Amino acid sequence: MDFRLTEEQQMIQEAAREFAQSEIAPVAATFDASGEFPARTVQLAGELGFMGIEVPPEFGGSGLDSICSALVIAEISAADAAHGTIVSVNNSLYGVPLLEFGTDAQKRSFLQPVAEGKVVGAYALTEPQSGSDAAAMRTTARLSADGKYYVINGRKSWITSGPVAKFVVLFAKTDSHGGKSAGVSAFVLDTDEPGFERGKVEPKLGIRASATCEIDLVDYQCPVANRLGDEGQGFRIAMTVLDSGRIGIAAQGLGIADAAYQAAVAYSRERHAFGNAIGSFQAIQGKIADMKTRIEATRLLVYKAAWEKMECRRTGARNTLYGSIAKLFASETAMFVTHQALQIHGGMGYSKELPLERYFRDAKITEIYEGTSEIQRMVIGRLETGLK
Repeated sequence: MDFRLTEEQQMIQEAAREFAQSEIAPVAATFDASGEFPARTVQLAGELGFMGIEVPPEFGGSGLDSICSALVIAEISAADAAHGTIVSVNNSLYGVPLLEFGTDAQKRSFLQPVAEGKVVGAYALTEPQSGSDAAAMRTTARLSADGKYYVINGRKSWITSGPVAKFVVLFAKTDSHGGKSAGVSAFVLDTDEPGFERGKVEPKLGIRASATCEIDLVDYQCPVANRLGDEGQGFRIAMTVLDSGRIGIAAQGLGIADAAYQAAVAYSRERHAFGNAIGSFQAIQGKIADMKTRIEATRLLVYKAAWEKMECRRTGARNTLYGSIAKLFASETAMFVTHQALQIHGGMGYSKELPLERYFRDAKITEIYEGTSEIQRMVIGRLETGLK
């Protein structure tokens, strides 16, 4: 058993860290305050190959492994979790369904420009009335009389990168009689086509530079050639994608926790009270020890989940268990560490003069999106007991 990163993985990690700290960190607070989408830094990320990390070079990507993907997302999230979200969605929620279920023609048309960072992709599963219960969707896709296209109608909500995405992987009911999940199909939509309407932009607590909105489909005509996989295969595609996406969110949680921890350790050395650095106090040392322990456990879980993803891709199995374990533990670690780090900073941690309050706000979403902590516990429990 070798816990060391390969030379290539170390180089990718260092490149991502340098980019994140030099280009993203200086502008993170500004974009957080304005809520504006950081188009320039996202484009730079694309030029460095970070928007299609696991995509083969023939389709515009870097052709790297899943551990490299986790390393990049963690480093970018340590500088700004909003950028981490954008990169994670591009690579996992948008990239994976095309990479694993798309035809070569679909990859060239819809994956390559996104992997190259020329445009942004999005993933539309959630609806206003169906979050965790994704199979309860109401969006429909009806095949036209001539069999050439699907007419899609419905509303999707909480679509990350929705306001700026060129392409969207969307899920809709093609068979209302096929049971909740059996009648779902997956499609790739061009957002510039008639019938695609962007709704309200969400005023979020955190990851504010990651643009999020509702989308409405009004008689949108999607060519049959743009369907991913077979008709009725959509729910399986959606769940397979979430297995991968949860590793990205786990890496994001690791990055947020790392940033908050480093800030807390530095502050504990600099801040003095009662004649001593506060880091010398037993209470503070206890917090530092707890944070460090959880972060290192999270790091191993993220790497384990990423490695399992590569093994499952080789064997054709799903990586549900370890993706859920990593996502659950990493997200709760991010909340725990940011809370403790803010407490160590005291009043300064509550001030917008320091990034601690942003880390704290950003950490919360990791416990919610791509499957809440409650859903992760349910998934893990069902897999371990074999009971539903």
